[in-house]
Formats: sequence, C-alpha cells, structure tokens
Amino acid sequence: MLIPAAKPFLKWAGGKRQLIDELLVRVPANFGTFHEPFLGGGALFYRLQPKQAVLSDLNKRLIRTYKTVRDAPDALIKRLSSYPNDKAFYLDLRASNIDRKGDVSLAAWMIYLNKTGFNGLYRVNKSNGFNVPFANYKNPAICDAQNLRACSERLQGVDIQVADFRAVEARAIAGDFVYFDPPYVPVSNSASFTSYTREGFTLDDQRDLRDLALRLKAKGVHVLLSNASVPKVHELYADGFERVDVFARRAINRDARKRGPVAEALIW
Repeated sequence: MLIPAAKPFLKWAGGKRQLIDELLVRVPANFGTFHEPFLGGGALFYRLQPKQAVLSDLNKRLIRTYKTVRDAPDALIKRLSSYPNDKAFYLDLRASNIDRKGDVSLAAWMIYLNKTGFNGLYRVNKSNGFNVPFANYKNPAICDAQNLRACSERLQGVDIQVADFRAVEARAIAGDFVYFDPPYVPVSNSASFTSYTREGFTLDDQRDLRDLALRLKAKGVHVLLSNASVPKVHELYADGFERVDVFARRAINRDARKRGPVAEALIW
C-alpha cells in the first residue's frame, strides 16, 4: 500500500513549513545522519526523509508523543477519535496529571490540546502546567488518522531522544547534518515564546548554541540554524557564519493587527 507523504502532526510556534523551500536550498547535497535537537513539529525532517536521523528535544512530553506516534499509532488514533471538541472536556483534560499516565494517554493529551488550544501553542508555567486557553474552533482536525499513520511509517527506525541540544556534540560526526531551530531571541519584551519547557531558554543558552555550532563546523559537521532576525542574533553570529534573512507569516500575536510577515535569519 502506498503511504502518503507525512507532514507535521503538531502545530508548533515558529514551525518551518512556510520556510521549507528556503531551508532545502541550504541543505547539503550529501550528508550522513540528520540531527534535529529542537524537534518541535519536525517539518524539515518530514520533507527531507533522511535515511538516518536522530530527533531530540528537552520537552519530555513532546518526545513521548513522537515515540507513541511511531510505536502505537492505532491505539493513539482510537483514543483521539473519541475526544470531542468541547471546552469543558478540554479544561478537564488540560488539568489532568498527565505525566503519571501512559504514553498513549499523554500523546492523545498533547495532540488534542494542540489542535483545540489557542493558536496551537505549547506553553507551560513554572510547575509544568499547560496553560493555553481553549480556542473554540468550529471543526479542528483532532484526529488525522491518515497523517498519523504516515508519520508513524516515516519515524520507523528513527532514534528519538529526550536530550538537551548540547548532547548533539557527542554524537554528530564529520559529514552529518545538524539543523538547530531553537526558541528564538524575542523581538520585543512581550514576544517571547520560550516556555515550551519549565526551564525556558536564556541568552546564555543562545551563546552556548552559537559556540556549539562553531565547534561542529570546525570538525566537518554541516550546520544550519534559524532564529529571529534581530540585532542580538546578528551580533551573535557575526563571525564564522553566513546569514540570510527570509520572511514567514506568523500568527501568534494576540493582536491580529500585528500578525504578518516576520524576518527570520537562516545561518550556516
């Protein structure tokens, strides 16, 4: 049976589906293992379809969800198919102690809240409590069974890990390709969506990422990064890198008047 092309099964703030063509022209023609240490929606992974891949993220719930899609798609689809688009159900599920439940329950929780919450945001407080409000969409795609099965097929044989981005240094070798899509340096004091883990992502983390990219390049690893095109990012990557600005339409601002094309930096 022909498996349809897989696409991200989660919406993710800063997702790269709009920028795929810009990313693809900067992907090396040949590479060994593909590494993506800030997994998110995984748009580039699904488009590249690499023969070998290590996908990782510090968000344990996200990684458990990916593993469930890979290993138990039918059980996940059955669970999601029973979930209604209902605010009371959403609030009750959102408040559940999901980390103590099994992988299928957690993955269904993650996908359901992603599809029915405001703008598909994943945001937690310091207690790791998910706090995105119900979106009241008329007909959200809570269970896209066909795509979940396609994603499951594509994830077979893929190494999926809970890991800090710094861990890629120990496993990436010359000829590999690493794509870094970190939480962006905020363009304003109110525009930061770095709380996808309770620890957040600081400017020191951004500097560590820059230094790691330089070390990987020095040992022959292909590196591509994306970030906001703001002065701090330009400063961080001024030496030892090339940079181009591209534009993507973002819709995570609560004020619709402030949504629109936003400059993003691709760095290599």
